[in-house]
Amino acid sequence: MNKQLGKILYEKNSHEKLRPASVTKIMSILLIMEALDRGDITLDTQIPCSEKASSMGGSQIWLDSTETLTVDEMLKAICVVSANDCTVAMAEYLAGSEELFVQKMNERAKELGMNDTTFKNCHGIDEDGHVTSSYDISLMSRELLENHPKIKDYTTIWMDSLRDGKSELVNTNKLIRTYEGATGLKTGSTSLALYNLSASATRNDLSLIAVVLRAPTPKIRFAEAKLLLDYGFNTYNFKKIATKGDVFQNINVDKAVESNLNLVFENDSGVLIKKSDSSEIKEELILNENIEAPINKNDVLGKINYYIDNELISSVNLIAETQVQKISVLNLFQKLVTSWFTLFR
Repeated sequence: MNKQLGKILYEKNSHEKLRPASVTKIMSILLIMEALDRGDITLDTQIPCSEKASSMGGSQIWLDSTETLTVDEMLKAICVVSANDCTVAMAEYLAGSEELFVQKMNERAKELGMNDTTFKNCHGIDEDGHVTSSYDISLMSRELLENHPKIKDYTTIWMDSLRDGKSELVNTNKLIRTYEGATGLKTGSTSLALYNLSASATRNDLSLIAVVLRAPTPKIRFAEAKLLLDYGFNTYNFKKIATKGDVFQNINVDKAVESNLNLVFENDSGVLIKKSDSSEIKEELILNENIEAPINKNDVLGKINYYIDNELISSVNLIAETQVQKISVLNLFQKLVTSWFTLFR
């Protein structure tokens, strides 16, 4: 998948429901990052460890129920060594219990269109009915990377430590050290799930996500992800054509106190072009009819479509940069008075 546009570049059995193992934690991490954005927690918030969290088993940093770690330290342990104990501790702190947190995970999955997914826990240890698909994993991976780029500060760590050096961390994702441009994201493996990976990388403004499930060995998991990423980088270029907030043009607004308004790009936008394609990108501007006040800031007033060989390849909304008030009788009178004094000054 291309991260910027969410376009699938290659897929095979992408909706097959399989056990994700610790790739599950991408959703747990997403909910943690969203809690940070809302201000529910900060990176310095101290997170306690319950008896349940300390007894999780599997990948862990051996948390003790008498200690606390900051959210920053918890994220580091979850992203780098896939710590089950830290994941459960975070889930309990944010939702009151792991069960309630898992409910939020499933709700968020539905919002993202992850229709192949049912989460039974927040960590990925095998449990009947705990399934997802490579397509769904790409959706939550994209949401995390696109809207929470700060997570790459954690997912790109190769080696680090916690507890004053007593807990050594080495990234379970070997592509971080061996693949040019690697930015993450998450490994997972159990005896039933076998070896899974959501791998992300960026080169020359092109960002890709490759998901591999049920590989028979760790080596094959990384090799297959590398092949997918290589295919994307060797076949496509990404051309940025709009930056969020940049002014596209100024327009006149009818029945307005201030008749001039800047139209700005709602989001970053770009086009994915095959390296073998020399066709021109054509631009189509579509503005709403009868643009008149009142207009609120961020109202969508039009869009630009981009085409190659008459095929729509990208679209970006044009929104109001500022609020525009409707002119009233009093406003009109004041404008007339101002004009009169300016004329005879």
